[in-house]
Amino acid sequence: MPRRFDHIDLRVPSLPAVESFYRRLLPALGFSQDLTVPGWLQYYAPESGVTEFFGVTESPAHVPNENRIAFWAADKAEVDRLAALLVEIGAQNIEGPGYDEGPDYYAVFFEDPAGNRLEICHRERN
Repeated sequence: MPRRFDHIDLRVPSLPAVESFYRRLLPALGFSQDLTVPGWLQYYAPESGVTEFFGVTESPAHVPNENRIAFWAADKAEVDRLAALLVEIGAQNIEGPGYDEGPDYYAVFFEDPAGNRLEICHRERN
């Protein structure tokens, strides 16, 4: 079983307010196939066949909470590269990159323009 999830449907109060952010972030994370449909911003991973995807849709009553979505990075250099992109695309409340909870967990924590909590991390050991 190589995949661990099928998709993520993230809610935001205003899709236009986050569209440029996610159109830059998702391809940088490997979700590079744009399959946007009306009312949704959707990016799939580029593998052929059925693959996981990340979708963002508008829900005007949505309020960010303490949930966090963490994306995997292959190494520290990828975390650093993506952290630099986060500054460029307007991520909020950026913390890191750096080691968190010990010497084996390297991460950058941030919020999207709607206040949803996200993270990009690399684990050097399980």
